[in-house]
Amino acid sequence: MDVDKINLVNIFLVFASLILAYFIPFELFLYSYIILGPLHYLTEINWLYQKKFFLRNNNKWPLLLIIISVLTPVYIRYWGTTIDRYQFTQSILQLMGTLSDHFILVGFLFIIGVVFFNRKKYLIIEFLIAFIITTYLLFNAPEWISLMGLFLPTLIHVYLFTLFFVLYGALKEKNNYGIYLAILLFLVPFIILYIPIDSNNYTPLDSTKDIFITNNLSSLAKITASIFNQPKNGSFYMLSEISIRIQIFIAFAYSYHYLNWFSKTSIIGWKKALSKKKSLWILLIWVLSISLYFYDFRTGLYTLFLLGYTHLIVEFPLNALSIKGIFTFIKSRK
Repeated sequence: MDVDKINLVNIFLVFASLILAYFIPFELFLYSYIILGPLHYLTEINWLYQKKFFLRNNNKWPLLLIIISVLTPVYIRYWGTTIDRYQFTQSILQLMGTLSDHFILVGFLFIIGVVFFNRKKYLIIEFLIAFIITTYLLFNAPEWISLMGLFLPTLIHVYLFTLFFVLYGALKEKNNYGIYLAILLFLVPFIILYIPIDSNNYTPLDSTKDIFITNNLSSLAKITASIFNQPKNGSFYMLSEISIRIQIFIAFAYSYHYLNWFSKTSIIGWKKALSKKKSLWILLIWVLSISLYFYDFRTGLYTLFLLGYTHLIVEFPLNALSIKGIFTFIKSRK
């Protein structure tokens, strides 16, 4: 399939994802996250590994630093404190867990430095600058660290970076349909903002509401609403109009993020990175991951949390390359 056809398919997928998100925002998010999510993580990690994570020079050390600085505190936050018996070490683990938002921003800024200034001799300087900037924010604007810790692995990753990736590809290929796709993707939040919503029409199943409440899956919508000073009375209800609008956007962003990946096997070439043996392992892990969710949703959520974070971190260089590519194109047009 050529580039034009794939971009046309993706325009259709944007509309399809938006329509489904409009009618079943809670269910679509769950189905996408549980079924499409793990398969996306596994196939992309394998492809990025084949591409050496898009780190040309000395790619092993930056990757190692990112994995240690991010996955370790994430692991500690969710499991470490429950298995350690000693009060002193447990206090240290808890402290590191609370700094996980700090670490993820350090990792992202560091990778941006690595991509924009691709020199081995700058690695330590880039890491120190990223650490100093993030630490300054930690003490002077801790709310920004918390927001980045929440939104960077979620909406920034699945929506904003997807938009950058689509726009970069369109500019690189000089493809008009790709530009139309990027414009449409940019307009989606505004469409959701102004489409008519009757909260009385949204009645998710009790099991769906229970999953959201029990596993705190509505926290992303809640914090997003608070940024816009909603709800004004200080209480949050997951079936209020503002919550539903936000949930529609979340469901759309996650669904299209996954569908965009699966629709571009020929453009990206990630299918070529799959041998028969790797494909079988990926399918096996994928089936087991879905089974975990059906066995116990919380177990599945926590177990696959690290897989999702791993895919997020190793995708940072690609995200940074997309940003760099857009800046380079804009600079060349001046």
